[in-house]
Amino acid sequence: MLVGIMGGTFDPIHTGHLIAAERARVEADLDEVWLMPANVPPHKPNAPKATAKQRWEMVVVAAEGNPFFRPLDIEIGKGGVSYSIDTIELLCANNPNTEFVYIIGADMVQYLPQWHRIDDIVRQIQFIGLARPGYELDMEKIPAHIRSRVKILPMPLIDISSTMIREEMYKGRSVRYLVPDAVHTYMEVNRLYGS
Repeated sequence: MLVGIMGGTFDPIHTGHLIAAERARVEADLDEVWLMPANVPPHKPNAPKATAKQRWEMVVVAAEGNPFFRPLDIEIGKGGVSYSIDTIELLCANNPNTEFVYIIGADMVQYLPQWHRIDDIVRQIQFIGLARPGYELDMEKIPAHIRSRVKILPMPLIDISSTMIREEMYKGRSVRYLVPDAVHTYMEVNRLYGS
C-alpha cells in the first residue's frame, strides 16, 4: 500500500488542504492520504489558536465522505513537539507493509535541508512537493541526496490559508466555502477564531 502523509497545524483545515491532498493522491496514484494534525509544530513560533482536540475534530469532520482520506491523531496522541522523524519512524514500525510519502507544498521543499534529522527521513521515505503556479523552486539549491527523494507534482493555484481564515472570522466575515461545510459548522458551534 502506498500512503501519502499530510501533516500540518490545520488551524483550521481548509479547502486548499483537501484539494492538495486529493491532487497528490491522484497524481501519485496513492491508495490513501492520512491527514495528521501536529501537536506542537516545531517551525511555527505562535501556538495554534484552536486546541489540539479541536483541530483534530475539524480534521475528522473534513475527511468525512472521502474514502481515501484517513485522519490520524498520532502526533496529538504522542504530545510534545511534533518532529516528522519521530512520526515517520513510528508509522514505519507500525505499518511494515506500507510505503509512505510525505506531501508538502513546493514552498516547503526548499526548507527540507533544515528539517530535524532530514538525512534519516530521506532514507526512509520520499516527498511529494506540490508546485503552485507562479512559484519558482530552484531544485539545484537542494542537496542531491535530498533532491533525489522529492517528486514535484502540479497543483492548481488555491490561495487560501488558515491565517487568512482566522483573520476573516475575527473580522466577522464569512469563510463559507473556504472550509468544508462541516468545518464551518464546527467553528461556529465552538465559537472558534472570534466567530
